[in-house]
Amino acid sequence: MSDAFPPAALRFDAVARVYREGEGRLEIFRDASASLMPGEIVALVGPSGAGKSSLLHMAGLLEAPTTGDIVIDGTAASSLSDAERTRIRRETIGFVYQAHHLLPEFTALENVVIPQMIAGVSRKEAKVEAARLLTLMGLQDRMEHRPAQLSGGEQQRVAIARGLANKPRILLADEPTGNLDPKTAAGVFEALVNIVRKEGVAVLVATHNLQLAAKMDRALVLHEGKLLDAGKLGTAV
Repeated sequence: MSDAFPPAALRFDAVARVYREGEGRLEIFRDASASLMPGEIVALVGPSGAGKSSLLHMAGLLEAPTTGDIVIDGTAASSLSDAERTRIRRETIGFVYQAHHLLPEFTALENVVIPQMIAGVSRKEAKVEAARLLTLMGLQDRMEHRPAQLSGGEQQRVAIARGLANKPRILLADEPTGNLDPKTAAGVFEALVNIVRKEGVAVLVATHNLQLAAKMDRALVLHEGKLLDAGKLGTAV
């Protein structure tokens, strides 16, 4: 019966994050559990200092939880070697940050080609995939422009295409529209939704923007050390 349902792309299994401060300890969150399914777009919200970045870093296998486990496509990260975690991060997880971090000396197309070539894809194949993703992001006429020739919204669209370049199962986005004005942010988010639905990627978006969070499938809320599933947020937030 279980074979009828795909595994969660990402699962937090009772994770906790505790920092040592001298002889004391600072507990950021505890017993945080949640799952993301393929094609699902989930907001991660909470006040500054609640641990959103730590949770994203754990999801990206950049940081290990103090206790608990991160499960990627049914595989517990705690059972993996450093080399295996690096491989999964490269092959399975894409990242988009608030700052686009594009390479300024390369064109939009080249910025999406490069991570594919690092992963072993031929230049020819990488260019075809980069062009496909940039077209889906509405940048078919801007592929040969360098970042300085693109608007802020266009640069972030390139960053999203780059995050999806190696066909990840999971996309982690940290305030991806935080540097954009509301109209541009809405356009970038709409493009993000369209492309991840098409690609079937599970997306976790850390954001302070509750209006943006209300447009996602549901929201996970970090509150007083706990991770709560708030379901679909109302649009009147």
